[in-house]
Amino acid sequence: MAYGDREENRSVALYWDFENLHAGLAEAKFGEGYYAKPDTRFKPQEPLVDVQAVTELSASFGPIAINRAYCNWQFYGRYRDALLQSAVELIQLFPPGASAKNGADIKLCLDATEDISRFGHVGTIIIVGGDSDFMPVAQKIKAAGKILIGVGTRRNTNRHWAKSCHEFRYYENLVEDDVAESLAKPNIGPAAPPLPPADPAAEILKRAIRLLAETKGEPWVNKGSVWHMVKRLDSTFDPKDHGHANFAEMVKALDALVEVRKGDSDHIVRLR
Repeated sequence: MAYGDREENRSVALYWDFENLHAGLAEAKFGEGYYAKPDTRFKPQEPLVDVQAVTELSASFGPIAINRAYCNWQFYGRYRDALLQSAVELIQLFPPGASAKNGADIKLCLDATEDISRFGHVGTIIIVGGDSDFMPVAQKIKAAGKILIGVGTRRNTNRHWAKSCHEFRYYENLVEDDVAESLAKPNIGPAAPPLPPADPAAEILKRAIRLLAETKGEPWVNKGSVWHMVKRLDSTFDPKDHGHANFAEMVKALDALVEVRKGDSDHIVRLR
């Protein structure tokens, strides 16, 4: 299936104020004011951001054309693998002084404003960060006829900025499903049988349908859209590698996981 000019295939531009998100998570974990201390901020940082969760949310709105993150990366090398896996373009910004901001929000806003005028195929802009400094660019994005999605932590997001977006997603809600799922698997004693190995085909199908359903606000989604979403999550995915002749056969084989019915113009599916 090739990407067409349908609205659902309009491209996404994803911009991260990466240090803003990391700092919010650090302060939520270690206490107010923790990250602001120079001896904390200017040293190698432990990974706290679930890069994949945010990237997958973005992919649910369309194919990602721009995935750009702004930060002083000299202290964020431990995010290397996660950033590479999600194909994030890194923009290095050095703070001009020991206590100065690195200017990520200004550079991000300038780039977003330029990109919406250059790339007509971009229909959705996603900004990861909680600063009120993003409010002026929100007006520019909406005036250009683009959809604006914001992502930030509950504790560090300015409510006026969140209200400026067409839709705002709190970071905690993106990752709480994974946390809840891990907590829902208690150890039931030594006699409990080992869990069967995860089926990669079932896992990626489940993730694709869940993300699309959350984005569209209803459990039933077009089967064709699910295949596009699977390829956005993993461009190398091939049903043949998992014993299925094609995607339709894969869905049929996973009928214990997925319910299928005839829609108006295509088959529609939902998680059981």
